[in-house]
Amino acid sequence: MNRIYLELGPKKVFACSLDWPGWCRVDKSEELAIGRLMDYAPRYRVVASRAGLDFEPGDPVVVERVKGGPTTDFGAPEAMPLADTAPMTAETARRDVALLEAAWALFDETAAASPEELRKGPRGGGRDRTKMVNHVHEAERSYARKLGVRHPPYESAADRDAMRAELAAILSRPWSGQVGKGEWAPRYATRRLTWHVLDHLWEMQDKRP
Repeated sequence: MNRIYLELGPKKVFACSLDWPGWCRVDKSEELAIGRLMDYAPRYRVVASRAGLDFEPGDPVVVERVKGGPTTDFGAPEAMPLADTAPMTAETARRDVALLEAAWALFDETAAASPEELRKGPRGGGRDRTKMVNHVHEAERSYARKLGVRHPPYESAADRDAMRAELAAILSRPWSGQVGKGEWAPRYATRRLTWHVLDHLWEMQDKRP
C-alpha cells in the first residue's frame, strides 16, 4: 500500500498514491512533492479512519512516472498512470469508494461548521465557503461525465446526493481494464474525485479565521 506515481509537469510535480485515493500533493520537484505527500499523511489518516481503514502506508515507493502539462503546473493532476488500467476487483473498488464517501462526508461536515468568509491569500485570492462548495460540486459533475454520468446543476442537497450515489455505484463495480477514448479508468476517476474534495477540504480547514 505504499506505491506512488509521479506526474511531471514543466514546473511542478504531483506525488500520488496508487492505493489511497485522494492522497496526492504537488510541489516544485520530485523530492519536495514526495515530502509534502508524507507531511499530509496525518490528515489523510483521518479520512481512512472515517472509512474504517487502517492507514499505515510505510515509506513511499515510486513505481511510475507520467508526463504532465499546464494543468499539473496549475495545481491539478491531469495524466492517468498506466497502473490504473489494470483490472480491478469489486473488493478493491468498494474499498476505494469507501474512501471517496468518507471524503464527501468530511467535506460536508467541514463546510457546515465553517464561516462564510474564509481567510484570503497574501494577494487577496481565494474563495469563500459557498463558492468553494459550489466549485467542488460543479467539478464533480464535470468529472462524472468521464464515466457517462450526467446530471443538471444541483437545486438541492438531494440532487447532489443522487449523483454521488450514482457515481459510487458505478465506481464500486469490478473492472476488466478496458477504457474507451476520452474516458477515465474507474480507479483514476475515484482518485481524481477524492483528491479534489480533500484538496478543498484541507484548504477550508486552513483558511478558517
